Amino acid sequence: MSHLENTVDWDPTIREIVTFTKNTVNEARADGVVVGLSGGVDSSLVAALSVRSLGKESVLGVMLPMAFTPTKDIQDAKEVARLLDIQTEYIPIQSITECIVEALKVDSADSRLKISLANICARTRMVVLYYFANAHNYLVAGTGDRSELLIGYFTKYGDGGADFLPIGHLYKTQVRKLAQRLGIPQSIAFKPSSPQLYPGHKATDEIPIDYENLDHVERMLFEDGLTVEEVSDKTHINIRIVEDVMKRYRASAHKRSHPSMVREL
Repeated sequence: MSHLENTVDWDPTIREIVTFTKNTVNEARADGVVVGLSGGVDSSLVAALSVRSLGKESVLGVMLPMAFTPTKDIQDAKEVARLLDIQTEYIPIQSITECIVEALKVDSADSRLKISLANICARTRMVVLYYFANAHNYLVAGTGDRSELLIGYFTKYGDGGADFLPIGHLYKTQVRKLAQRLGIPQSIAFKPSSPQLYPGHKATDEIPIDYENLDHVERMLFEDGLTVEEVSDKTHINIRIVEDVMKRYRASAHKRSHPSMVREL
């Protein structure tokens, strides 16, 4: 992995993120940030870093559970908010997403629509987060990390819709270690990741390989500039998996950029 995983001194990384967050909020003339608290490591770390950057009074944590959201995730989100002593909002969104599905007149049991319907959930969360951001003159702090951003493992205009990404440069393994460093409970810092967009949803069911190996592959491909064949040889990971990572990166390029225009503004 990168040098961040091997070093004991995380202070420069924390200072960099704190400065970035302060500057971003100040330049936007905003008064604070909104963080969608899921009970997972990414949102917990972003919330903790936001408090370090702006103070607890300028951070709002918003919990947006569905009916199938595990109770443990809700408890973990509340625990993080308690530890950080930040204000929270608790807005169940099951009824909101059901209204959208009903208006679309689609069969929610149609397996072909599973991802399309799941993304309604992700985009509903972002609508609510932006409501609170607008109401308080806050920015939405995104919770995406580098591991997932590089392969497009996020919903465009859902969890990918945010004003800035404090941990977008950190791989998942780095995120977990930094969360631990900042006092996030280990049970949360190393909890299996899940977007919780449908019952039983697990990130490892959808990403090409577990995060530890994914991080190694991505670093070698996109930082070291190695070929697919070279990465497979060095890591002993099946070349088809490495090819899959590269294909996902290329296919998801549009998700990491602004909508294209004929001419720049």
